[in-house]
Amino acid sequence: MEKLIAIAGIKVDLINDGITIGNFNIGKESVYNAAYATFKILGIIILMLLAAKIGNSVIYKVVERQKKFKFSLDERKSETLKLVLQSILRYSIYFVGIFAIIEIMFGTVGLTLASIGGVAVGFGSQSLVKDMINGFFILFEDQYSVGDYIDIDDKSGIVESIELRITKIRDFNGDLHTIPNGTITKVTNHSRGDRRILVDVDISYDADQDKAMEAIGAVCSKFTSENEDVVEKPEILGIYALKDAGVTIRITGKTKSSAQLSLEMKLRKEIKDGLSEANIMPFPGVKILKE
Repeated sequence: MEKLIAIAGIKVDLINDGITIGNFNIGKESVYNAAYATFKILGIIILMLLAAKIGNSVIYKVVERQKKFKFSLDERKSETLKLVLQSILRYSIYFVGIFAIIEIMFGTVGLTLASIGGVAVGFGSQSLVKDMINGFFILFEDQYSVGDYIDIDDKSGIVESIELRITKIRDFNGDLHTIPNGTITKVTNHSRGDRRILVDVDISYDADQDKAMEAIGAVCSKFTSENEDVVEKPEILGIYALKDAGVTIRITGKTKSSAQLSLEMKLRKEIKDGLSEANIMPFPGVKILKE
């Protein structure tokens, strides 16, 4: 006896284990194969997610552990290494997982189609290959690291991420620029080596210039001892310019690149305070009286 159940136009044959939709019949073996393939694809997706999560965790722990070694990478290079390794891991997982899913869905025919499609995409994705090759050379030559302040063509900012294909920099307005590595032709790195600080101080012709330089020298000595990011003590070069209402005294020194701007502004303030204490006029035509 044939036993059929019809639901919304779908007939389920409980005797022959079949499903009929309109004139289309799906046999028992096809149902099992489809269900098995679906579970395999879901399993691959879950494995991809787990592999990415575990891999990222391992990379993080390895990079953090190397910081404790006697010969280790600095903070910026460590962050760069971590992001690059995570990028390579992500691309590798996607590549293997997608081809495994194609093989499950289409078998050897799917692999053939994927190969043909890969060749076709290859001709149209030369820019992608160029991005990855150029990204490799950027890393190999250590042109810049995460945290560096750089100029790439007409874009300037702090490097937030370096991957095999792209570089991300954030400018001082807060805008994030994503730049394909293949388009990078010229890079200016402002974070390599020590940076010069330069302070010009204008004082009146009526002021005692020797006394002013003595006060500035004392400020520079104290400034150097109190700031560990000062690489080279600020020194007085002398009178740099003669202006209509006064003279300009120039002071230069060197600091670590990351501290240049903040220390330069701090030195200006301390010089101004030091001149005030010495009763020196820091601005032409203005006399400061000490109480």
